[in-house]
Amino acid sequence: MGTTATTTAPSAADLMEAVAAVGAAYFQDFAAAAAGHGLSPSQAKALKAVQEPVPMRALAGRLGCDASNVTGIVDRLESLGLAHREAAAGDRRVKIVGITGQGREVLDRIRADMVRTRDAFAGLDPEQRTALADLCRRVLPVPAVR
Repeated sequence: MGTTATTTAPSAADLMEAVAAVGAAYFQDFAAAAAGHGLSPSQAKALKAVQEPVPMRALAGRLGCDASNVTGIVDRLESLGLAHREAAAGDRRVKIVGITGQGREVLDRIRADMVRTRDAFAGLDPEQRTALADLCRRVLPVPAVR
């Protein structure tokens, strides 16, 4: 008689640790790629967040930082020609930030430079990539704190 191995499903804590490890590895790869283009991780993240123009306050929310910090980030992106800022049509006090063509090119190069992350995902077969994408959609966004 053969025995069948039973596996125990990972706990929520185990999954949290696994997702944190993947997130940390992704962030390290992203930060290194951004640095290779003279950008801090926050600047590169902001560039990703303004692929569609957004108000400065909304950008602060996406980056999880204070509106005053966003000003410095956008100033740097503008000085490099990677983003632009203009007044909103309905309210001149509101500033809208968008990515430039040069910014899109830099963002594409950052993604291309993320070799470790790309190779890790490329190592999954199509069924695994589909399953992972489905699982990510199921758990994100994380519900708000109550």
